[in-house]
Amino acid sequence: MRRFQSAAAFTLVLSLIGLAGCQDTPSLHLDPLATNGRDGSAPSVGYDGVMRIAAAARRAGDYSNAINLYRHAATMEPSKPEPLIALGDTLLEMAKPDEAIVNFNAALKLSPKAPGALRGLARAYLKTGRPDLAGSPLALAYQDTPNDPKLLLLIGVADDFIGQHEAAQGRYQRGLEIAPGDRSLTLDLALSLALSEKFDQAIGLLRPVVYAPGATPQERQTLALIYGLKGDERTARQLARMDLDAASVDHNLAYYETLRHLSPDARSRAILSASAAARPPS
Repeated sequence: MRRFQSAAAFTLVLSLIGLAGCQDTPSLHLDPLATNGRDGSAPSVGYDGVMRIAAAARRAGDYSNAINLYRHAATMEPSKPEPLIALGDTLLEMAKPDEAIVNFNAALKLSPKAPGALRGLARAYLKTGRPDLAGSPLALAYQDTPNDPKLLLLIGVADDFIGQHEAAQGRYQRGLEIAPGDRSLTLDLALSLALSEKFDQAIGLLRPVVYAPGATPQERQTLALIYGLKGDERTARQLARMDLDAASVDHNLAYYETLRHLSPDARSRAILSASAAARPPS
């Protein structure tokens, strides 16, 4: 089983939602200016084609070309919010939430209720540690899509950020009623229960997921974190060793002990701030 280096250990523990597997992907080398046939040899590529090429570049991890292409698409169709939303999402993946906020707000000027822009803006505010600002776009999005599990998850995260854990747990549970078995909702619900010191409930919820086929490293390491917060160092260590090297295990166990001695509010802020920074667009 793959062993992770110590420097990445705590990032892995706190990448609680949608951890992407690391793999080498070929980089797309595209010239956005060539997509309109300016060189006289290539056929003209329209707005839809540019958006598809940009999406392919983004999936391949070629963010520079993706950004150029989305910006080019925005000039081709200046009344459409979609290129700006995609640009914001790409910037979030690049850990540039402040730049993402600019683009999401620009998209909202074109379409004030664009779901992707509202959610993206909320995610960006959460990544920058400003959950109070995330509430407004989330509330607006909720008016139109109150039964969207992904939106309910984001609202739950925002509630957890401001210490309203019971409200957050209600959001996650409602999401699970709509999308039973959703792993992201289950993971965040378990973490929220742990943050409100309902450790046995959190473990009872997440343990079956962790020991089922297909469990992921972030699920195992989140359960290790919960056991660590409870004070069960032995089980936390057993779980941590499933994915981490010895130095990383010791590092994480020491950090769990540090978290245990913080006040509940300070503990929540420490964990949620780190997880929000690592949370990818959804």
